[in-house]
Amino acid sequence: MSLTAQDIQDWMLTQLAEQLNIEVDEIDIQEPLDTYGLDSAEAMILASKAEKLLGFELPLNLLWLYPTIEGLSERLAEEIVERKSQQETGNNQSSKIADFKLDLGAEVVLDPSIDPSKVPFEAKEEPDNILVTGGTGFLGAFLIQELLQQTKANIYCLVRAGDAESGKNRLLKNLQQYQIWKEEYGSRIIPVIGDLSQPLLNLSQEQFNLLAAKIDVIYHSAALLNYVYPYSVMKAANVLGTQEILRLACEVKRKPLHHVSSVAIFESTAYTGKVVQEDDNFDEHEGIFLGYSQTKWVSEKLVKIAASRGLPVTIYRPPLIGGHSKTGVSNTEDFICLMLKGCVQMKAFPDIDYWLDMSPVDYVTSSIVYLSQQPESVSKAFHLQHPKPIHLSKLINWISILGYKIEKVSYEDWLDKLQTSACSPDNPLYTLKPFLLQRWTEEQLTATEIYMQARRPAEISCKQTLKALKGSGIVCPSLNPQLFNKYLSYLLKNGFLTVAG
Repeated sequence: MSLTAQDIQDWMLTQLAEQLNIEVDEIDIQEPLDTYGLDSAEAMILASKAEKLLGFELPLNLLWLYPTIEGLSERLAEEIVERKSQQETGNNQSSKIADFKLDLGAEVVLDPSIDPSKVPFEAKEEPDNILVTGGTGFLGAFLIQELLQQTKANIYCLVRAGDAESGKNRLLKNLQQYQIWKEEYGSRIIPVIGDLSQPLLNLSQEQFNLLAAKIDVIYHSAALLNYVYPYSVMKAANVLGTQEILRLACEVKRKPLHHVSSVAIFESTAYTGKVVQEDDNFDEHEGIFLGYSQTKWVSEKLVKIAASRGLPVTIYRPPLIGGHSKTGVSNTEDFICLMLKGCVQMKAFPDIDYWLDMSPVDYVTSSIVYLSQQPESVSKAFHLQHPKPIHLSKLINWISILGYKIEKVSYEDWLDKLQTSACSPDNPLYTLKPFLLQRWTEEQLTATEIYMQARRPAEISCKQTLKALKGSGIVCPSLNPQLFNKYLSYLLKNGFLTVAG
């Protein structure tokens, strides 16, 4: 007898309750699974159990495409019926379970009521009040620090919390985590309790208007980053959140917006082998496969529309962001750190043609703040990736020299290791399996293959950015063994990595 949607739903409720040690009646089948604390590793375990129940392999990103028990159960029941029909008719077409087509161009719609021309604009050379989004993240922490050092303004920070005290504690702990907190910062950091994913930032209309009247300039660096979430899951925070920030910038008075985008907007295959300049259009989106990158492309398009309506806008496009060049403090949750630790544990790095263009976080934030203070930066975009990237093979050699027993293997062998016990649940790459093993394209390419040099732009030029930074004293530190040793020392001190041997 085939399992019905109700059968699968009941099974999932029982499994989830056991796995998370909660009661079945506490679970709402229409709520996203991560509402109950289901992290990536636990999701992988649940998916593995479901495969045994159903008797067929599930797409690795299934739990993110259908994040509720109700939706997932219905889709799996449909899949059972489709597979049974295929067996009876001899039709062996591949499953449609992860076949999502998204027209990003159709997503680029900015609310017509967001109109900067309807409100006055009074340019301030020195702002009194600055709003920063993303202050509880890695880049946001160092952006707050740079603004505190380079301006005299109060820094208002949008943060999710129950009240102002807990919100400020979240910001303080984040600055402490990255070793940049100073007591004198306390009086100038002001939490704004809200939610980027909600209309009006989850503020009342009165609160929204009061904030709009007070703020002189906005630095929008917040974004939900997840390597397996589809566009639909991240749209509220990344796309609609950007729209609400644009609404705030055009409310009561016109406020300059400094928007942190990403070089990910150039991931379309249309740019393969080409040189991309800062002022180039980015109309192409075919081939952008990652949900995060899709949201960044749409978000920047919305910002461009607001600029065309009269909003003063400056755009900054960083790459993957590395640790601090002086202290070595790094974001241990970013892809590079997770990949480094995972490969060290597996004792194997893939031998691939990949160029690492990550920029130290202090270069990125000092560049953003400096460029934001130059009047000629308005209506321009800046590329903050490293001007002299290094090949991944150099990084592997440096790791070996430091005593780590690591082998450079073919990409196919590395994938095999990733699917075996060489990548156990305590390996950080275990939770990235949906991203690393999924075949994302019609050519059946993995994410790693998509990001290899053969499919990337020949160069994402930062010549105009370097020209604008000339005379500022801001220079991007070289990606060399000395810098890498600083990063490694930090990762060893905080226990993220173990000593080689």
